[in-house]
Amino acid sequence: MSLARSERSALVDTMRATGPDAPTLCAGWNTRDLAVHLIMRERRLDATAGIFVGALASHTAAVTESYADTPWEELLVQLAQGPPWYSPFRVADRYLNLAEMFVHHEDVLRGAEAPDASVTPRDLSPELVQALSFPLRTVGKRIMAASPVRATMTTADGREVMSVGRGEPVSVTGTIGELLLFSFGRAPVDVKFAGPSTAIASLRSAQRRL
Repeated sequence: MSLARSERSALVDTMRATGPDAPTLCAGWNTRDLAVHLIMRERRLDATAGIFVGALASHTAAVTESYADTPWEELLVQLAQGPPWYSPFRVADRYLNLAEMFVHHEDVLRGAEAPDASVTPRDLSPELVQALSFPLRTVGKRIMAASPVRATMTTADGREVMSVGRGEPVSVTGTIGELLLFSFGRAPVDVKFAGPSTAIASLRSAQRRL
């Protein structure tokens, strides 16, 4: 089983344990909303286009609404099954879905926490840590491309993983998983900052965009 499939399975287990109405770190979404989003992302590409194209937003809303009465367990079964045969995500599942499943799993695990809460990251296997380094350097860097400061991501042993943005320098230190979550704009995360206080504040409040 690929790491992406393992993380998907863990996400489904966590969702089943928390139930459909549990909070997540995705603003305004509970676990049912998140499950519908993930299923539509893989099964209804026609609908997810409305997230990026305003003219299609009504279609996206209509398809989303069509999932409203789907039994919770049925949603979890669809999510656990992964991309169907016709989805481009099926062929590249291990590459396109690892970060997606990891981040959204943490969205559920930390859903009830305040943004400034202290968190203890779960233990990740060395293989998962290594695999998450790639989306941090690629997708994370793209999401943070408009950073108002020069943000350098480093691990606790001083290894620089990624640097992005322009302006005053700020160092962000943490594990690969926590750095990935921070790059995706999640909070709370277990990272430490070093740099001018105003620059750190700007970085923490900066918008993330794909």
